[in-house]
Amino acid sequence: MSTLLNRLDGIEARFEEVGTLITDPAVIADQARYVRLTKEYHDLEKLTAATSRYRRMLSDIEEAKELMASESDADILAMARQQQEEAKAALPELEQEIKLMLIPEDPDDMKNAIVEIRGGTGGDEAALFAGDLFKMYEKFAERKGWQLAVTSFSEGAAGGFKEIIFSLTGSGVYGVMKYESGVHRVQRVPSTETQGRVHTSAATVAVLPEAQEFEVEIHEGLIKWDTFRSSGAGGQNVNKVESGVRLRYPWKNPNTGQEEEILIECTETRDQPKNKERALSRLRTFIYDREHSKYLEDIASRRKTMVSTGDRSAKIRTYNFPQGRITDHRIGYTIYNLPGFMGGDIQECIDQLTVAENAEKLKEAEL
Repeated sequence: MSTLLNRLDGIEARFEEVGTLITDPAVIADQARYVRLTKEYHDLEKLTAATSRYRRMLSDIEEAKELMASESDADILAMARQQQEEAKAALPELEQEIKLMLIPEDPDDMKNAIVEIRGGTGGDEAALFAGDLFKMYEKFAERKGWQLAVTSFSEGAAGGFKEIIFSLTGSGVYGVMKYESGVHRVQRVPSTETQGRVHTSAATVAVLPEAQEFEVEIHEGLIKWDTFRSSGAGGQNVNKVESGVRLRYPWKNPNTGQEEEILIECTETRDQPKNKERALSRLRTFIYDREHSKYLEDIASRRKTMVSTGDRSAKIRTYNFPQGRITDHRIGYTIYNLPGFMGGDIQECIDQLTVAENAEKLKEAEL
């Protein structure tokens, strides 16, 4: 308890300091710093309120203790005992709440996300499964009230997608969707199977935080733009206009020191300027993701649940259709509601992963 109080020392003072800083014109002019400090202010506001409740609760326990030691009146003793019992019962939950607030949040958690799904091993069946995963996330996004916009896709020969890339926009999208990065394995009888045998296929999911303009420096003069005719919904009209855009950007990979060319295509809308804007957003996100890979690898080395790392090679979940079972291998979590899960009911699994990650963070922070 005293350790927690020591950690809380100075919280109120920092809250006042940040409150003053965000009204400073020099800070407001520095957009990146202002956004960071505003986020810190809101976090400290919640922590300061919880800290006040915590100190008040400890005070109530001490006050009741003193009354019980000095009073002989039965009514006062009963009131003091009730006050102490209520405060002691509520204390552990409040302590846990404060400990979680003391853990630094991933600054990316509140961002929008860009999701890439690719069919892996399994040919046509893998592409079909990638399509099923996309539908699952589409329905989940509807439940959450998020906006989903497909950036590009490549259809499989028998349906589904060889690859599909889409953006998710809403409140705290990346903080929820980051747990979906990795290899998703499916065990089922494919529609193309004539002998009724169960096949195992896989699709990979990568969830990236959408980078803000001030987080990544892009020299727009170095971008080479091409336009081409989009294909897709819209019949002949969409094919008459060169609305699809392709950008090429020279970039030095900070992890390897090698010069690379980034190639991004966007055919999302029939409006070429909008497609250019979205291609730039994907470019920023791509660079941000690569430049932060060392930080992500560091998290992965310390956290065995491998959540929030963007690790695309880790097998995270198996969908067993014959038994109607889904197993998340990171935390050994199994549920038998496969139709509901594929229908977008994945929040419970994400909640379990959040709890597991928070437990590891608490252990890491020695709280």
